[in-house]
Amino acid sequence: MNPNKIYSCIIVDDELHAREVIKNHLELIPSLQLLFAFDNSIEALNFLLKHEVDLLFVDIKMPKILGTDLVKSLAHPPRVIFTTAYKDYAFDGFELNAVDFLLKPISMDRFLKAVQKALSLDIPAQAYTAQESIQESPFVVIRADRMNHKISLSSILYVECIKDYLKVFTDDKCLMTKMPLGSFLQMLPKKDFIRVHRSFLVSKKKIESFNSYHIKIRGEEIPIGPNYRELLSKELNANPN
Repeated sequence: MNPNKIYSCIIVDDELHAREVIKNHLELIPSLQLLFAFDNSIEALNFLLKHEVDLLFVDIKMPKILGTDLVKSLAHPPRVIFTTAYKDYAFDGFELNAVDFLLKPISMDRFLKAVQKALSLDIPAQAYTAQESIQESPFVVIRADRMNHKISLSSILYVECIKDYLKVFTDDKCLMTKMPLGSFLQMLPKKDFIRVHRSFLVSKKKIESFNSYHIKIRGEEIPIGPNYRELLSKELNANPN
C-alpha cells in the first residue's frame, strides 16, 4: 500500500441504509475517495466499463443483476469487497477471488480490517486504464421489458425523457427504461453524445441537419432547448443564429 496514494472506490447496494453505513465508514479513512454510490448493478456496470476504480464495495443479493454477476461481467475487476446480510452467500463471493466478505451490519473495526487487506494487495503494472476499458466495451446495459439489454453505443440515435422513464432510440429498435436522463448521459462518452434539451440527448454522429430550434436524425425533429443552443453550436462549430 502506498501511504501517499488516494484510492478510488464505489459502493453498489440497493439498500439506502447500507450505502449510508459504508459512506460513513469511508469518511473516516482519508486514503479512500468515494466516487459514486449506486443503488443498482446496471448503472454501476456502465460506470466501471468507462472508469478506473481501485476498490469496489458491492452487495451480493440485489435485484436485476446480482453483485457476483456484476463482478463476473468485468474483464478486469478492481479489488472487490462483498457485503451482504446473508452469510450463505460468502462462498459465492470468495469463488470470485474477492478480497473480503463483510456481513451486515458492518462494524467500523471489521470494515477497516477489510480495507487494509484490500489496499495491501499488489496490482500488476499492466493493469488496464479506463480508456482501454471503453475501447473493449463500447456498449451500455439498460433494463427494459424485464430483461437486461446490451446496446452498442454506435447504434444509439437519441434518447427522450418522459417523466421518470427514458425512450432509447437505436438503429433498429426503441427501448424504454426507468432512469434519469442525467444518469444515462454520464454513462456515455462526452465526445460522442450531447444533451440538447431538458428531455433529449443525441448522438453527435447521427445528426443529419439542424438549425437554432431543431435537430434532424433519421427524419425525426428533435427540439433544441434555449439553454442548450450556445453549447450545441460550439460543439458542432456552427453559427447559433
